[in-house]
Amino acid sequence: MNHLFATWRMDYVAAPKHEGCIFCNFPAEGRDEERYIVYRGIECFVILNVYPYNPGHMMVAPYRHTNLYETLTSGEHVEMSRLTAEVICTLKRAMAPDGFNIGMNLGKTAGAGIVDHLHLHVVPRWNGDNNFMPIVADTRVVPEALNATYGKLKECWGI
Repeated sequence: MNHLFATWRMDYVAAPKHEGCIFCNFPAEGRDEERYIVYRGIECFVILNVYPYNPGHMMVAPYRHTNLYETLTSGEHVEMSRLTAEVICTLKRAMAPDGFNIGMNLGKTAGAGIVDHLHLHVVPRWNGDNNFMPIVADTRVVPEALNATYGKLKECWGI
């Protein structure tokens, strides 16, 4: 039997879970590097996902607390779209992915992990990034630590 060790992961698993809305609280704290906030816009911001599907998995969220896409203001729509394009450009410069998954899960039934504050996922994809681990072992292997990914993305951010 083979063993997969990711000993750094236990610190993350054992850490206390955040109370409240991370998309409201994290930007208000002003601890961008610690909270992995990559960019702050006027109406929206970009943050790394700490439960990433792949390295560089970022989310674009409005500062305003809402879970209703249809209530986004024109400014929020425009900035969310512009920041999504900038996330793609940044990921291309920093990590050279072969493609992207972009989307939102609105509501628990749709798969939203955080139901009360909408956010758009941008997941970089590489040819062969899905290997046998998720299929036969129900395990996802993320080959890069968040701190390393954050550093690459901040360095390549173009806005």
